Amino acid sequence: MCEPTAYHTPVLLAETLDALVPEPGGLYIDGTLGGGGHSAGILARLNGRGMLYGVDRDLDAIAAASKRLSGTQAFEAIHGNFQYIKSLMDERGVGSVNGILLDLGVSSHQLDTPERGFSYHADAPLDMRMDRTRGKSAADLISQMPENELARIFYEYGEERWATRIAKIIVEKRSLSPILNTLQLVACVDAAIPRAVRNKDGGHSSRRVFQALRIAVNDELAPLERALEDAVGLLKPGGRLCVITFHSLEDRIVKRTFARLRRPCICPPSFPICVCGKTPSLTERFHSPIFPGKQEIADNPRSASAKLRIGEKI
Repeated sequence: MCEPTAYHTPVLLAETLDALVPEPGGLYIDGTLGGGGHSAGILARLNGRGMLYGVDRDLDAIAAASKRLSGTQAFEAIHGNFQYIKSLMDERGVGSVNGILLDLGVSSHQLDTPERGFSYHADAPLDMRMDRTRGKSAADLISQMPENELARIFYEYGEERWATRIAKIIVEKRSLSPILNTLQLVACVDAAIPRAVRNKDGGHSSRRVFQALRIAVNDELAPLERALEDAVGLLKPGGRLCVITFHSLEDRIVKRTFARLRRPCICPPSFPICVCGKTPSLTERFHSPIFPGKQEIADNPRSASAKLRIGEKI
């Protein structure tokens, strides 16, 4: 029931299920439903009892997972953003749950569907919206953002050291004609980075720029800390929050937020006792993240950068 599908192969599946500990009768949230791979595993352990809410902002994911999991009454697919997890549960009268999963980043389906515009390998409209019913596309950002803002995004979200030069080339090119397609953007990156540098790069020269644009288009980082806090607030005592990240920017936020929820005291170090009244709400199950094994990486190379962090509600 939880095998890989053409839509998306769930990463760190066994490790996530063991950490989440789904049990019959419990309430769980898969905040990043995708193709339903993790959700299928959770439902198998629920064994027809309890409830799983699957949230995703991508209607393709909602359709794929709903079809895959249609045989159970213990599942509800919700079109929404996990950043609003508290209000989504409030709307359903759910005050607390036993476990929450967040599998951050982009799905294989989004990467492998050219018309979505996430991939730099195929010519397609520059979209990159996870929710195509709202918001600005990557083409909108490329056409509207000032040069310095583009450079900031490429540097901060993509950790691209040629960010300034790439932004300059984009602005020059768009002044002549709109940049509407993925390969037009790839051409800008190639024009900005010397061939010798590109040849030495460990991957495609455009990957960092595409990552940065995707993060900006979908506002993936700014609301993450609050979303994690809201998720912990929804957990019952002993409930667990499992978060899978795929790049250092996400993981840094998760690590920092977990650490703050473990040690929330804001009193100056010179104070002999705590007077701020802030008490821990979370403990981490492991001090270090869990990584995919060699076999999983061999079977699914996209899992190589994944990290799983687990927090338990006090």
